[in-house]
Amino acid sequence: MTAPICPCGSGELLDVCCGRYHAGAPAPTAEALMRSRYSAYALSLIDYLVATTLPAQQKRLDVESIKAWSTNSVWLGLDVERHEPLGGTPEHALVEFVARWHDEQGDHAHRERSAFVQIDSRWYFLDPTVPLAAGRNDPCPCGSKGKFKKCCGPFLP
Repeated sequence: MTAPICPCGSGELLDVCCGRYHAGAPAPTAEALMRSRYSAYALSLIDYLVATTLPAQQKRLDVESIKAWSTNSVWLGLDVERHEPLGGTPEHALVEFVARWHDEQGDHAHRERSAFVQIDSRWYFLDPTVPLAAGRNDPCPCGSKGKFKKCCGPFLP
């Protein structure tokens, strides 16, 4: 049996691409994490999608909706258009991409510019759909000890 190609579009085998991150290795960049999250949607790895979201947001995720979207879609491809490391402490990055899928309503393409933060050598997705109970001057929920408005706040509504 031939080893599967990674759904992220890299052309690499799954085991040497996103599969190693799904197995627990930390993604080295925000782009690698974003690609592995796309692959997780394609492979219905819901626990991975939850675990790679900012820990302060994980309990507020609509896991059933994530699972339904993942399992009821045929994932057609991913195009990463830009990876923008922003630096800082903690480090932040933006990844702009187009994800394509097919469901019972037809074919879809979604363009997004996602934000990520690195905490203790691991990258996490900052989900703009999950509200945080943090005021502008509160400590940032990422644990940086900085103020929310100067840390993750600019990336979340």
